[in-house]
Amino acid sequence: MTTTATATQQFMSTEQLLKHWQGHRNLTRRVIEAFPEKELFEFSVGGMRPFAKLAVELISIGGTALKGIVDNNMEAYTEEGFNPKTKEEILKKWDEETGVINHYFNQISEERFQETFNLFGQYEFPVYENILYFVDNEIHHRGQGYVYLRALGIEPPFFWERF
Repeated sequence: MTTTATATQQFMSTEQLLKHWQGHRNLTRRVIEAFPEKELFEFSVGGMRPFAKLAVELISIGGTALKGIVDNNMEAYTEEGFNPKTKEEILKKWDEETGVINHYFNQISEERFQETFNLFGQYEFPVYENILYFVDNEIHHRGQGYVYLRALGIEPPFFWERF
């Protein structure tokens, strides 16, 4: 019996994963920009949170989680420290957090992406699955934002235009 070794190719590099995530972040930023100031903080549908609160959640997770992964810190995250009153504050913090995400993401070695990590002391998955969760969570909340914008009569950005 002959055994043939085949080379496996990686589906996606870590650089491509970060670019994919940042593309979603760029789109979510444009959704935030599309909201009128008052509605960003007050409008909701069906008892869901206003989009400003959803944006604060997203701001509070990404960089904090990556820092936790890099530092092997499993403490829970909190949304308590950031209470914006304007769209400008949210956008400024969003942009700052993009830098934090880039900084910590680039400190995670290829090998670490496969390691199991107990994110926030609650979710024990491989690092790459935790990162995919951040992207999934953002897409979910951005979808809520799309519903809000349409309910307000505002055309949301095209979902495929991420950059």
